[in-house]
Amino acid sequence: MMSAAVPTIASAGAATIPAAKLQMHREGAVLVLTISNPAARNTVNPSIYRAAAKAIRAASGFRTVRAIVLTGEGEHFCVGGDLRRLARQRKLPQAEQLAHSDALNEWVMAMQEAPQPVIAAVEGTAAGSGFSLCLACDLVVAAEDAEFVMSNVNFGLSIDGGGTDSLVRSLPPQAVIEILLGGSVHQARRLHDWGVVNRIVPRGTAYAAALAWAQKLAQGPFDVQARIKELVYSARGRDRRQQLEAERGVLVESLYSDESGKRIKEFLTARKKA
Repeated sequence: MMSAAVPTIASAGAATIPAAKLQMHREGAVLVLTISNPAARNTVNPSIYRAAAKAIRAASGFRTVRAIVLTGEGEHFCVGGDLRRLARQRKLPQAEQLAHSDALNEWVMAMQEAPQPVIAAVEGTAAGSGFSLCLACDLVVAAEDAEFVMSNVNFGLSIDGGGTDSLVRSLPPQAVIEILLGGSVHQARRLHDWGVVNRIVPRGTAYAAALAWAQKLAQGPFDVQARIKELVYSARGRDRRQQLEAERGVLVESLYSDESGKRIKEFLTARKKA
């Protein structure tokens, strides 16, 4: 199993959380990418953004890779970015955060532009940019007790990772506004009813189900599948990159706002006391 290591993330206390990794391995014609930071519920950071985009871009050039599965190690898919990193980021130039957002956007674009179908296997929680990354996959398999939440608003932050783009193309405005402004948890079953999640499976089986689906798709005609995928996304009225650019600007603006600074500080302080 190959791993792309990224820097250690400090916890709210004195201890440190083991370095996050993007693990990569092949299951026949399927490339499996695993966000590996289980001690922090698979939080992600710019180094993982870049490693994932690079891996998917590389896989796009190999016809021996016929499908891709994105999952998280352990009990959760991904809870998004590390608020401690974002709190530190507020003291640094905005240009640096813009570059980080660009790296996340490149990951999203790499998944959309890959000729292979990309399947998310979701256990536990998909939150914030983790929810956006799940939505950016072509297909979603979720455990029956999986939970999805756009938690950004709870910290005075806007949405990133293409979340607004993905949701507005799948749901009516009322449902999108409910998800984005409420900052509350939505169960997998509800999102399945809305058509956002493709398949619901028993707890602990999301990865196996996604892999089986990927292996079945991997047997299909590579070029035709790639062209169908391209047709689906090109049929959209607005270019995704335009939406990503819009999200990028608002995300950075909100991160450097007083409201976000206050909410992040309150959340991290409460965690220290817990």
